[in-house]
Amino acid sequence: MLELATFCALKDNYAYLLHDPASKATACIDVADHAPILAELDKHGWALTDIWLTHHHWDHIDGLAPLLDACAARGWTPAVMAAAADMHRLPAHLVTKALSPREQFQFANQTVEVMDVPGHTIGHIAYFVVQDKILFSADSLMALGCGRLFEGSPQQMWDSLLTLRALPDDTLVCSGHEYSASNAAFAITVDPENSALLKRVKDITEKRARDLPTVPTRLKLEKDTNPFLRADTSGVKSAVNMINATDLDVFTEIRARKDRF
Repeated sequence: MLELATFCALKDNYAYLLHDPASKATACIDVADHAPILAELDKHGWALTDIWLTHHHWDHIDGLAPLLDACAARGWTPAVMAAAADMHRLPAHLVTKALSPREQFQFANQTVEVMDVPGHTIGHIAYFVVQDKILFSADSLMALGCGRLFEGSPQQMWDSLLTLRALPDDTLVCSGHEYSASNAAFAITVDPENSALLKRVKDITEKRARDLPTVPTRLKLEKDTNPFLRADTSGVKSAVNMINATDLDVFTEIRARKDRF
């Protein structure tokens, strides 16, 4: 069983360290800022062996170069993984391995599947640790939300969300930001009769009042409450007056509403 450390980097970015006690391998997923990552490594006494990048946005990669410099000073040489499709806008000279969609690699005797999840960006990938069922979704599937469509189309994002929705219910979803409060405020406007959502909104409100994190979450909870995963349900379609519309049209509408919210 792998160990997971979740902590903030920058104002509302989450960083993750995944550690295998047996092999001592430790992966960092996305690098918004190097200092909190180094502090967390020191806190646990872990040495960094791997870095997995999900997409090219600055708040997920800007800490990479200084983190690698700090690792070199400690005698560490972590392998850096990133999407082959994003090499033209990533610091490619720092990337050890360019990954293709549906490719698999091994981490600490576990299989990691590279998932193609365009929408937020064209080259966005997610990492699914198969045996422990841990998903690092960054800005594709988020807690009670999904990423804004900066580059991709609604069709791409909807397809990406359906791909992620098909993972096991008990998958641990490690997303990229603490956006749950604002996502909850919106979700209730497009799924107001959802009792599971009402309960979750209360839980999020209580946690954020105490400055507690609301991620990671379980995929089953997202399936039950995240309106972007529920665009094909009668409850959401009815709430947005699109009961006879296609699933894609409903998703497109609620994504547009969230952009204006």
